[in-house]
Amino acid sequence: MSEALAKLRAEPLRRFKPYPAYKDSGVEWLGEIPAGWEAVKLKRVCTLAYGDSLASESRVEGEIDVFGSNGAVGTHDRANTVAPCLVVGRKGSFGKVNYSPRPVFAIDTTFFVDSRFTRADIRWLYYALSDARLDSATKDSAIPGLDREDAYAKHLCLPPEPEQRAIAAFLDRETARIDALVAKKERLIELLQEKRTALITRAVTKGLDPTVPMKDSGVEWLGEIPAHWEVKRLRYVAPARISKLDVKPDDAVYVGLEHVESCTGRLLLDNQPETVDSVVGSFRAGDVLFGKLRPYLAKVARPDFDGVCTSEILPLRPVAECSQSFLIYALLNAPYIHWLDSLTYGTKMPRVSPDQVVGSFVGLPPEPEQRAIAAFLDRETARIDALVAKVREAIERLKELRTALISAAVTGKIDVREEVAA
Repeated sequence: MSEALAKLRAEPLRRFKPYPAYKDSGVEWLGEIPAGWEAVKLKRVCTLAYGDSLASESRVEGEIDVFGSNGAVGTHDRANTVAPCLVVGRKGSFGKVNYSPRPVFAIDTTFFVDSRFTRADIRWLYYALSDARLDSATKDSAIPGLDREDAYAKHLCLPPEPEQRAIAAFLDRETARIDALVAKKERLIELLQEKRTALITRAVTKGLDPTVPMKDSGVEWLGEIPAHWEVKRLRYVAPARISKLDVKPDDAVYVGLEHVESCTGRLLLDNQPETVDSVVGSFRAGDVLFGKLRPYLAKVARPDFDGVCTSEILPLRPVAECSQSFLIYALLNAPYIHWLDSLTYGTKMPRVSPDQVVGSFVGLPPEPEQRAIAAFLDRETARIDALVAKVREAIERLKELRTALISAAVTGKIDVREEVAA
């Protein structure tokens, strides 16, 4: 039994009744199943039909969705399935199960199932396959994928067809409720992040005193700033450190863009590579690391250690009169990021140049005020980040609940027939 299912049985599942009678399934991981069900191999339930080759340049404009292993990837003028149908990832996101109420064109990185290839209820089969651990049925190869014969050997719990429909209806209703809660919490995170961004922008462009006299900064995106602040180019506040590698790569912590959390500047260094080939720069504790590749312009970090970094990170070294903490927030200022984004060049991997970064302007208050602004933002953003973390934890619990509920229903651990009738 999965950990998620164990939690569900211990708490939320208590409101559901078990089946009146169970029997041994004969399959160790399934355990007991309802007396009227069968434990059968997937091959007895459906045929996994191969999708067809369809290069993107061969697609004809139309209203039929083209499905790859990870879902819809475009449109075409004809389908190769009937409706409803399931599309199962064969390469790439192998084992992922997608449902469509309409006909689709399933490409050759997928399998598909429709009414021609199963007698089971398609919607029930969607949930059963989602719980069937198909992502573990793969042959060792250079390109991992779902092997059809291995998939056919997987076991499903097969209830009578009326119960299949009841389970599908129950799970449609309950997962929709959970999905709606997840969507609300994800929207709450968006609002909290918007509040965080607005708080930073206000503090680093207007200061903390709403009564202070203002002046035009002379910089369009910066607008008005407190009259006693200076406007300086970044190269005079925090020059770039790109001239030489002054930290030994073999002995240093490596930082790539994947190690910098967007907006917060936290460094997440658990996934250190065994070997690093892309090191072109180094930094010292107290530097500011700036991501110069779109969409990572909001990736700015303040390391408290020496290290080496990828070419997509520009180390900046604040001068004595510039607080590292203040500079971090000044570079996270939304109008600044939007302006810098407008300067990016290149189509495949748009970026800004070091000269564009250090040639930009920053509003600079006296150093004591910088420290006060940074301390205020440290405190306030920490509160918002803590709320975001709690909401994310709640989302993860809801997703665990969703997974566990599907597993419990399709393996007969709970009897949902009366739930549907009610």
